Amino acid sequence: MVVPPLLRAVIMGPPGSGKGTISSRIIKHFGMKHLSSGDLLRDNMQKKTEVGVLAKSYIDQGQLIPDDIMTRLMLNELKGLDQYNWLLDGFPRTVAQAEALDKECQIDTVIDLDVPFETIKCRLTARWIHPASGRVYNLDFSPPKVQGIDDITGEPLVQREDDKPETVTKRLQAYDAQTKPVLEYYREKGLLKSFSGTETNKIWPHIYAFLQTKLPDVSQKDAATPR
Repeated sequence: MVVPPLLRAVIMGPPGSGKGTISSRIIKHFGMKHLSSGDLLRDNMQKKTEVGVLAKSYIDQGQLIPDDIMTRLMLNELKGLDQYNWLLDGFPRTVAQAEALDKECQIDTVIDLDVPFETIKCRLTARWIHPASGRVYNLDFSPPKVQGIDDITGEPLVQREDDKPETVTKRLQAYDAQTKPVLEYYREKGLLKSFSGTETNKIWPHIYAFLQTKLPDVSQKDAATPR
């Protein structure tokens, strides 16, 4: 029996593009290990590891975490995953990070969620929350019965700072400026696979079909067994 080579994939997409939903479906169906830079950072900061303390000092000053710190954090974690198919999320964010990753391992494919910024803006700014309970409403899909009021307590809903139109615009512009060169880098290598659309459920079948050409669907079997 020929063992297929392990798949090394990266998923990219602006905040609000459905990356979290798509990633969890990929993990479920294809049994890949998911490595999110955000989760890993939070974990290291919580545990106060050397890298975590270093990263926090930049975040506290409102600065971006330097490439070498992020690269060290991610590559260190990848060492333990050499027996698995994996999916990187949130890394690489810059061309320098992509080049450092290339020196350590061969990336096979980069999944790019190409969702129009206008769609994302509508999606994120439609989100309102009830602070005390954490209940989330979406004005488009699951609006409150009375506008601006929590269904259960009758208390006012608020919009998170991150979801305010001006913040969303800034976040999208920052993503665009930072990530365009990385997408270009992978496009030139012939690794970039863009999936365009405005709805996660419509984009997903195309990503699923693409990954099926590379990996079997393990959602019926026990996905946890390494091979």
